[in-house]
Amino acid sequence: MSAIRNWCFPVRVLSGACAWAAAMALSGAVTLSHAQQSAWRPQKTVEIVIPSSAGSSMDAAARMIQGQLQEGRIVDVPVVSVNKSGGGGSLATNYLDQQAGDGHFMFFSTMSLMNNHILGRAKTNYTDYTPIALVFTEHMTIVVQADSPFKTGRDFMAKLKDNPDSLAIAIGLARGGTGHLNIALVTKAMGIDARKLKTVIFDGNAKALAALLGGHVDLSSMSFAQAWAQSQQGKLRIVGVAAERRGEGVLADIPTWKEQGFDVVFTNVRLMFGPKGMTPAQAAYWDAALQRVLQSERWKKFAEANHYVPGYIGHAQAPKHMAALYAQLKSALVEVGMAKE
Repeated sequence: MSAIRNWCFPVRVLSGACAWAAAMALSGAVTLSHAQQSAWRPQKTVEIVIPSSAGSSMDAAARMIQGQLQEGRIVDVPVVSVNKSGGGGSLATNYLDQQAGDGHFMFFSTMSLMNNHILGRAKTNYTDYTPIALVFTEHMTIVVQADSPFKTGRDFMAKLKDNPDSLAIAIGLARGGTGHLNIALVTKAMGIDARKLKTVIFDGNAKALAALLGGHVDLSSMSFAQAWAQSQQGKLRIVGVAAERRGEGVLADIPTWKEQGFDVVFTNVRLMFGPKGMTPAQAAYWDAALQRVLQSERWKKFAEANHYVPGYIGHAQAPKHMAALYAQLKSALVEVGMAKE
């Protein structure tokens, strides 16, 4: 079996682990003078648009950012989170498209914004919005019910080898999205054609979780934060995590795909955008505000509890890193047979 390449975003690393330190060195810290900070400030309610339903891991992170912006007195106006789930993220982007040039809106995005364009599903691309930051990353997992007969990747590989559509697999918001790509990379490493899998789409991770717990699907692709929380409650079992190596402490019992014989490393990048036409002063304001959020003790505890991989890249360097991320996603989607060169 030919080994699949490691996909470690937003920095592709030949030696294995993600070089977030290098990315941070390239990005540098955003420091704004008092005059620059006062060039623009929000004057009305700020909306953080979330392309998934309430209760998802992404929703939780966005609401933590919202709360810290306001409760930490980083901004002086109300900040609200607005869920626009559905259409593989298109409802959220359509809503953002109506706010062009308005610095009172931010879009907390998954990599599916890029995937949808690569796959020809959406005309808009990440370049149609104002880049603010790459905020953090999460490792991706595949999970089953706690009492599932599938204990390892090889257990469900044996089932799928005989019949690729014999298991129902929840893949998240859209075909070809982050959740789907996670499944595709793992199953391709198993020698299974990902295009023949029986995949089921939901408009949010919360609904995918409910379907898995209800026995309506057999497996689910899931971000580590949500998978970990549910496993600690005894509801799910994490069959494998797409990390370079096992974690330490409480994470030491979770096997990686690599140690199970499948050479896959895959991280999901969380991105922050503004609407098209946001001014440099507006983008710089939100860049500085987000950095203050991530430097707060409240966020640090939240990120540690959810096992986020740190690596903030701000407004100045974001376009370069997003371009690299887009290229890597396209290459990965081509590799699993979902996209053409």
